[in-house]
Formats: sequence, structure tokens, C-alpha cells
Amino acid sequence: MGTHFLVKNIKEPIDWTVEVPGSKSMTNRALLLAALSDGTVELSGVLFSDDSRHFLSCLTALGFAVECDEEKKCAAVCGCGGKIPKKQAVINVGSAGTAARFLTALLGFSDGVYTIDASEQMKKRPMRELFSLLAAAGAKITCLEEEGHLPVRVRGAGCGAAAEGKPAEFSLDISASTQFLSALLLISPMIRQGLAVRITSEKKDGSYIRITRNMMREFGVPVSFDGECYRVERGAVYRKKSYAVEPDMSAACYFYGAAAITGGTALVRQVHPDNTQGDRKFLAVLAQMGCEVRDTADGIAVRGPARGKLRGISLDMNDFSDQALTLAALAPFADGPVHIANIGHIRGQECDRIHAIAAELSRAGIRVDEEPDGVTIYPGWPQSCVIETYGDHRVAMAFSLLGLRAEGISIADPGCCAKTFENYFELLDALCGRQAGCAEE
Repeated sequence: MGTHFLVKNIKEPIDWTVEVPGSKSMTNRALLLAALSDGTVELSGVLFSDDSRHFLSCLTALGFAVECDEEKKCAAVCGCGGKIPKKQAVINVGSAGTAARFLTALLGFSDGVYTIDASEQMKKRPMRELFSLLAAAGAKITCLEEEGHLPVRVRGAGCGAAAEGKPAEFSLDISASTQFLSALLLISPMIRQGLAVRITSEKKDGSYIRITRNMMREFGVPVSFDGECYRVERGAVYRKKSYAVEPDMSAACYFYGAAAITGGTALVRQVHPDNTQGDRKFLAVLAQMGCEVRDTADGIAVRGPARGKLRGISLDMNDFSDQALTLAALAPFADGPVHIANIGHIRGQECDRIHAIAAELSRAGIRVDEEPDGVTIYPGWPQSCVIETYGDHRVAMAFSLLGLRAEGISIADPGCCAKTFENYFELLDALCGRQAGCAEE
């Protein structure tokens, strides 16, 4: 694929049935849970992408036995009961935020010495709060470049041997990111005396925390939460023979968005209402905007309103903010302004996503009000332009939707989608090529 991808313009409502990869968030959680388990865990539905391959390579570098079959979307990880086989190693987490946070916590409670390297993009993302927590637990964290950021050298606290005494207690603000809390909860079986994490921020819970808790329970370790404090009891052990990763709801939403703006239908196989990922809330947003959402034997199908005329909407997207970009791409085709609130934390993700929304829609001639914690987008018809993606896979995939309705929309650096959905643009091109009435490139 070249440096730009010209989106084929759709002239008629779509009628697509697609399969999406496994969830990135669940894949990386499952890999860590398996590595900490007592025995081998067979994982199915695994996402193989830049992020997950970095996670797998890190586990291998740490001495874990890992076998993969990418064609069958399977992986087998031999867990070592909360121990890390190699006591010294160098790992590289690439641009994977989950790998960076989860593996840093893992190594912070180990009894070894490790170096964690990362991509230039990941080096810019905040890690200071997690470093401080690990240092308070007895780990030694040495920043090798900028303070509070990767790369680092970690000398683990070696807390795995402490089976007696009070639970390890931490205080944590999760307003900027819930990944630090998920990281502590996931590695809790390494802390034999138990774990208590008291949340100091106004935000106390979140969709990704619920995914973490659900998956931990599936692996045999429940997490209690009283509204203020998360607790894991002493002596926790992960035990699981097999685990199936759900299809990625975030990826499914791009195709549902395509149905919404073309007045067509998109069915994503094996996505059903029992999907546990927070982005399923985006289906309710589409329904509010005029779409029909229904479950079928094959998966959830979304049908857009006639001529793709969506209703304007104002909503808080804090708990499913990965879809803020998708909604932003649909917003110009609404009959009134779309206001997205309480998403300030996405400024610190792969790029400043609020600014990316404002900059790229403005580039397409759409009026946008950028706010510290959100954005307001006004109706308009996108003009031909090249969308800059800032190396951010979600910017690339979300704004490709503009080109389904408006002519002349190109996506720069489409290859950045390899982070989570490496064949997204090949699939989109094939779907558009089969669509009757699409414009030629």
C-alpha cells in the first residue's frame, strides 16, 4: 500500500457483511493473564497486529514459552504461576500502550532487572504515575531518557515472596488513564499478601476496568469494588485452560458508521449484545441518531436512516472515547451540531485526538469548535483533501468514513493501521469495489 489511500466514493446504500479481528484490549490482557497463570493457556480469536506482536515478543524475551498460529488466530502461553523465567532481559513494547503499562507493572513486582524500550510515539506517553506506584512498592525505576517516560531500567520489588502481612495498598487517580489501574489489578497474583487500590479521582470506574475485572474473574481471580477501593484477596492464582477473545467492537464500529452515513446496512459477524467491550455503547448512539440496530444469528446489524441523514446529538463519551473519532467522522452528515464532551484524556493517546478531530475536519472544510475537554462539529459537506493521521490508527480508520460520502478524500500513512487492524484498508477497498455504483479512483 502506498503513502496515501484514496477512499472510493459510495453512490448507493451499502450492504456489507464483515468479520473483524479480535479485540486488541482483550488480546493483550489475555496474554498477560496466561503468562501469570499456573500452566498452559490456549487462546483463540487472538488479534495479530503490531501491538500484540510486540506483546508476544516481550513475553518470549522474558523466557515464557509461546506458540502461535496466526492463520488460525490462536496462541498458547505456558504460564509460570506469577514468576518470570528470565531474571534479566531487554524488551521493546513498540507503540503498544497496554503492553507498556501492563509489562512495566509485571516487571516492577518481579525479582529481576529489566530494560524496557519503546517507539518514539510511546516514549511521549505518560508513565510517571505508574513509575511512582512501583517505586513506592520497592521497585527501582531508572529513566534512561526523559523523566516519567520510557525507556527505563526496572529492578523489581520482588514482592511475590511476601505471603504474609497486610495487603499492599495504593492510591491512584484514574482520570487521565485507567490502564495503570488495570495493570495493577492484572499482576495482583504476584502480590501474595493481596492488593487494595483506593481511587482518589472523581472517576472511579470505566469500561476497560470492567473488561479487566471480567477477564480476571474468568481466570479465577475476582476483584471486589465498593465504589472507592478495588481489592484482590491474598493467595490469588490464575487457572484457565482456554480462553476465547471477543471480536473487536472498536473495529466493528467503523463498518457500522459506514452504514449510518450511507443509509445502508452493515452486519459484523460474531458481534452480539453480550459483547463485554465498552464501545458497544456506540450502538446506542447510532440508534439515537436514527439508525436501526438489531441482533441476528450471525451478528449485530446496523441500518442507517434514509440517505444517511443522521440526527445531531450531544453526549458524554468518557467511557467509550475510542469512538469519539468515529462519531466525529459521521458528524458532518448530521442535521444539527454534534457535541462530544468529557474526552480530555484522549489528548494524551497516540496523538492529541481532540486536536486531530478539529484539524482534519477543518482541513475538509467542516466547522469545528475545539474545546479543552471536547469538541463541537457542525453540519457541512466535506471537501476533497488529504487527511493527516499522525501515526494514529484510529484517526486513519475513522476519517476514511468521510470518503464514502464525499469525493476526493485520501488518507495519509494508511499503514499505521497495522497497530490493530492491519488489513483494514484492503478490506475497505474490496468492500467498496464490490459495491454497485461506487465511483472509480
